Amino acid sequence: MPEDSLLSDEFLRQLINVGEVDILIGLPTYNNAGTIQQVTRAIQTGILKCFPRERAVIINTDGGSRDGTPQMVTGVSIDDVWSASKVYALRTLHAVSTEYASSPEPLRALRTILAAADLLQAKVSVIISADEASIEPDWLQRLVRPVYHDRFDLALPVYRRQKFEGLLMRNLLYPMVRAVYGYQVREPYASDFAISSRLAGDLLSRDSWEEDWVKVGPEISLTIAAITGSYRICQSFLGIRAHTDPSATDMVLALRRTVGALFASLDANFPLWSTVSSSQSVPSFDGQCEIPPEPFNINAERLRDTFANGVSELDPVFQDILSSQTLAELRRIAALNVDEFRYPPDLWARTVFEFAASFHRSVINRDHIIQALGPLFRGRALSFLLEISDASEEQIEKNVESLCAEFERSKPYFLELWKEKG
Repeated sequence: MPEDSLLSDEFLRQLINVGEVDILIGLPTYNNAGTIQQVTRAIQTGILKCFPRERAVIINTDGGSRDGTPQMVTGVSIDDVWSASKVYALRTLHAVSTEYASSPEPLRALRTILAAADLLQAKVSVIISADEASIEPDWLQRLVRPVYHDRFDLALPVYRRQKFEGLLMRNLLYPMVRAVYGYQVREPYASDFAISSRLAGDLLSRDSWEEDWVKVGPEISLTIAAITGSYRICQSFLGIRAHTDPSATDMVLALRRTVGALFASLDANFPLWSTVSSSQSVPSFDGQCEIPPEPFNINAERLRDTFANGVSELDPVFQDILSSQTLAELRRIAALNVDEFRYPPDLWARTVFEFAASFHRSVINRDHIIQALGPLFRGRALSFLLEISDASEEQIEKNVESLCAEFERSKPYFLELWKEKG
């Protein structure tokens, strides 16, 4: 899609009225009335406190909200923020909204923000999730400063999480991106991040926007583009991220947008990642905060049953995807009760890599491969939760690092699988 088609005539007129800016804050939305005013106020406060001299604009790209979300973005009065913060901006803070489609399209929302940033010659663009109820004004500074002042191209977040949160990130996305691409990026799939004008311009000029994996998972695709393009990446500690009810998450959709996009990225980038033999740390701007303890309740029986039923019902599918040795181990684990249950790191790493290699060869429909991973992930999540139920934060970190090391050790096996003929 050409860049000019991303900017409607009305949106273009509004942007021209804004003029050039230093900082652009992008807010993709869809029916976020419950949180958007809080998020917008936090952004405004962050600008007033941390960047009062910079020219800034909030760009809301809306995917067809029917709850008045766009009007709430543009209607939050800066006067209210001034009164509360006792800090005044030295420049006008603009807020512009555009409806880019009648239904949510994450990739188009992101591209519209980047096109606006290019037109306004923004030095840094920061994307903030509209449902980020835990956002603090300092988040803006922590994401923007590394790009604006320290010349990084991509600033990704690091959150402090409760034990039961971030299971997909801790057990699959972080370990695999680290092992395959060689960067120790804690949140490769980020909804809050900042990018430089250099990286944004490169992304806009790429033909890869039309690739299916980019359309499905633009967030993780952006991280991979920065890694493979040798851009300067850093991580900024943001603090506690609000708890999201796991039951509200569509597991298949989450796997498609993260694991599916990650698996699909491997084909085009094989010449690069196949030569990576170890991982490197990423510069981090750290911070500390305490997490208030929350009840640690999981339905272990339900997770075990989901895993066991999946192993049984999908056995013919797994015969196409997995090696006989891996499948035999999964059958054995599926017969265990909760007290005995353990899905060990080496087996999990082997499982994920066999899925990725089968995805590469398209042994069956690729979407079916991603769906089949769901019950197995729940089994690994159960094992992880049982392992850390009484663990300290330090012990949890050691557990995650041990899993990452197992993925790195298993990478030669993955390369062997990748090179095998179907």
